[in-house]
This record gives sequence, C-alpha cells and structure tokens, in this order.
Amino acid sequence: MELFVPSKTSMKSPEKIARFSSCRGVAFEMKPHSDPFSVPPPLVVDGRRGSNRFWLPWNHQDASFRVYPSDPSERSMSMRSSHFCDLDDTDENDFEYDLTDLEIGSFVQEEKEQKLIPVPFTSKCEQQSKVSKQKESRLSIILLDQGLFTVYKRLFMVSLILNIIGLVLAATGHFSYARRKAALFSIWNIFALTLCRSEVFLRVVFWLAVKVLGRSWVPLGFKTAATSLLQSLGGMHSGCGVSSVAWLVYALSLTLQNRENTSPEIIIVASTILALLCLSCLAAFPLVRHLHHNVFERTHRFAGWTALALLWAFLLLTISYDPNSKSYGNHLSSRLIKQQEFWFTLAITALIIMPWVTVRRVPVKVSASSGHASIIKFEGGVEAGLLGRISPSPLSEWHAFGIISDGKTEHMMLAGAVGDFTKSLVSDPPSHLWVRKVHFAGLPYLINMYERVMVVATGSGICVFLSFLLQPCSADVRLVWVAKGIEHNFGREIKGIVNEYPKDKVIVHDTALSGRPNVSQLSIDAATNWGAQVVIVTSNPQGSRDVVNACKAAGIPAFGPIWDS
Repeated sequence: MELFVPSKTSMKSPEKIARFSSCRGVAFEMKPHSDPFSVPPPLVVDGRRGSNRFWLPWNHQDASFRVYPSDPSERSMSMRSSHFCDLDDTDENDFEYDLTDLEIGSFVQEEKEQKLIPVPFTSKCEQQSKVSKQKESRLSIILLDQGLFTVYKRLFMVSLILNIIGLVLAATGHFSYARRKAALFSIWNIFALTLCRSEVFLRVVFWLAVKVLGRSWVPLGFKTAATSLLQSLGGMHSGCGVSSVAWLVYALSLTLQNRENTSPEIIIVASTILALLCLSCLAAFPLVRHLHHNVFERTHRFAGWTALALLWAFLLLTISYDPNSKSYGNHLSSRLIKQQEFWFTLAITALIIMPWVTVRRVPVKVSASSGHASIIKFEGGVEAGLLGRISPSPLSEWHAFGIISDGKTEHMMLAGAVGDFTKSLVSDPPSHLWVRKVHFAGLPYLINMYERVMVVATGSGICVFLSFLLQPCSADVRLVWVAKGIEHNFGREIKGIVNEYPKDKVIVHDTALSGRPNVSQLSIDAATNWGAQVVIVTSNPQGSRDVVNACKAAGIPAFGPIWDS
C-alpha cells in the first residue's frame, strides 16, 4: 500500500485527488502502481469517498514518513496542541495517555478479499460545531462521570457496610469479641488495605488469575468479571481505610470510658495514630488527590509510615502495661508473640518494606526525538504487560510507566513530556534514576487471560501494549493506535516496533495527517471485524470513558483506566 503525498500542483486542485473525507491532503492507492502519484478513481459508498484499507502511515522499511501541509481548504479542524497526544490546548493536566474529542474514518484489507468497514462521516460544519462546544473538564469526568455503581464504588461500599454492621453489633452488645478487640479490627482493616496496594502480593494474584482463568474452556464472563474485580481493588483499599478510622474511633472511645485502666501514653499514641489516619483519608479524597497529587502522595506515604511506627509503640505499651500496678511490666516478648495484633502488624510492616528493599539507583539512557516525549532505556528484559516505577528522588515522588521489552536484554519506557519530571527528562536527561526492581501487574497484564484482544491506545498510551508486539503471547493481539506526528514525536524506534507487527493486525491513525477520528466507532468496527473477545483502551479520562461505554453498548466487553484511585 502506497502513501500518496500531494505535489504542489495537486494541492492547488484538491478536487482532482481521490481523498477519503477524513484524509485531508493525503490520498491512498487502492492498488500499487509503478507511478507513486498515480491515483485511481475513489471508492464511493453511500455517497462517501473512501478507501478499502486500514492505512498505516508508512509502507516499507525505506519509506519516508513526514507530515506535509495540506491545502488550507482541506485542513483538519484539529486545534494547536501543547502536548503531542492531546488535541485540546486548553488542558495541561498531567495524564500519561492523552487524546481528546476525535472524529473520522478508517480502512481494512483482508489478504484474499477486500471488505469496507462503515465509518462515521463528519462534515466541516459538524466539526466546527463540535470544536465550538465547551470542553468537558477532565476533573469533572474523573469525579462525577464515572458512575455511581462502578465496581470500584461497589467494593468500597461492601467493605464499609460490612464494617459498619460489625461496629453496630459491637456497640449494641451483640458482638462481644469485637467490643473487646476493637483495635484489632482496625489493624485488620489496615492489613487488608495494605494487601490491596501491595505490588508484590498483586503480582502473585494477577499471575494466578492468568494461569487459572486464561484457559480456552473458561467462560468469557468469568474472565471479564475477574478483570473488573482485579482492576478495582482500590475500592476495597479505600473502604478499609475509612473503616480502620471508624474502628479506631470506637476503640479510643471505649478506652476513654475506662481510662483508669490505661495509661496517658497509650491514649496519646492512639490519638496520634487516629489523627494520622484521618489525615491520610483526607489527602486521598478524590478532589485533593487529583488537584494536588504530590501533596496526596507525600502525605499518604509519610503519614502512613509514622502511623505504622506509632502502631508498634501502641502494641508495646498496651501489652506491657499492667492496670493493677499502673506500670509497665517485663516479659514483653513472651506476651507479644501470643497477640494477634503483633502478627498482623508484622505482616503490614513486611508488605510495606518489601518494595523498598528492591529500590536501586541504576544507569539509564534517555533519548528524545522531539520535545514531546522521551525514551528511557534500562538493562534487563521484562515480561509483557508489566509496569514499572521510576523516580529522581525516591522519598518524594514515584512515576509509573508501561514497560516496552522484547523480554531479552533490555527494556524501556516511553514518557510523554506533560509534567515537571517528564519534561526534565527531555530538557536535562539524567544518567541515573531510582527504580523498583519489582515490576507490578496492571490491566495490560490481563491481556494474557484472553484469546483475542483488541488494544486501543492514544498518544503515549501505546507504551503499555508494545511488549505484546515484541514477545510471544498466548492472546492474539490487534492494535488500534491514534496519535499525532508518529515518527516526529515518538521516534523511529517506536514506529519501527509497530511497523514490524503484521499489517493485518494494526490500525494506525496519525491525526497530524488525517484529522481527528471517532475513536469509539473505530474501535467498535475494528473489534467486530476482528472478532475480539475484549477491548482494552488506554487514553485520557474522556477518551477512555467514551470508548469503553461505546463498546459495552455494542455488546463488546471493554476496559480502560479507572480514575477512582
């Protein structure tokens, strides 16, 4: 398939060029010709011009890939963008995967027969109308448009309601064990919320899910239910966090009612732990978390560590205190190991310490083909579907990125320059970075659970899927990638990875060449044509929501990033 770039003469006479409506200034040949500028009559379907192929913005290894200006009368309505995968220049929120309001058509080719996929047609008037509409705030989408009954919120409510029931029963005298061990119930909740965020534990859980459910005879409904559950464990984390505060309030109130049998030190330590847990919960409130993420991250980390240290002090004080003599006794170790609180606190401590034991400062090679993104290379191969964290300062901030690797000698990360840290990678490339050697599993890892998967990515969101193009995979993976200025912004190496994947499994839409597509309809058409069991999308909040909702409405299971946590 040849990519036709108009000459000056052809640009002056755009009506003579066989264009698809969305491909302004670019035409695609129906069949190869000896003359690369020879264009056959356009295919007309329902009064619309179109091609019968999914197009790639490159045709062979030696093909040049540049963006040429089109006739002004034929230009896309795309707005000037401050970010290479964001078409909205008014929004500079720091999201790794970024693309907004897209509209379009695409093409597909089978080896033996040609089949046209219907795509939506968008006129210039409609484009102007859409551009003139007030853009939805990403924050409003994250906070208000996720739905009231998402799996995340349901897990949050289940965790909270179960604990409230226990509290009510304890307070009314129907659950004497909980009344005696109210502090233990708080520690149980802290243990549960730590498990839900433990990257080591979740790596094992995701691996087991793929091994057990990733078999052809397992019903698709079981797989999608497991995917929803594993993706939304943050709801249980949040629910247990609030519940731990509730149980500690109850335990402290009982202690104050019976203060003659306790010491002032125990009350002070317990009150401080309660204050720190409340501070962590407030910092994790969605509005604070998304508007002031660094504040949330540091507060959550340091308040949590301090609370854990005080929890050990609380255990030592309560176990060694003798209410009869009003003093602290000996033989602490023999009494300590008999307490459930000790073992759960020990488990919490181990889960928190494990990722930090693997922190290392490693050499890196950072390159940037443009000012919009950087590629960070590390030594060692990594399994497909895993994500990694890097940091310039391990105690203050960590950044998670998808890992690109062939599983052999090295791996790399693609970082869009959208925040202070990622911009610094372009302007002042470091020679070393801090990393966590234990890589964690996320939604992309669950691709291995299915047989036929279509992945949809916008902008730098492609990074979480590229390893599946480089490594053998149990799933048949098909790719739809929408981005702006592929080679210019992402470099030849990223383009080359996609270029080497079988052409019948890839759709690439460059918005710099072809305007904005309707990614939702494009995803539905491609998934239907390919017979995909599930669609997994990585985009910004609005793009992810639109694709997931559209695919579900069409009866296709779909998953994307959740912004609840």
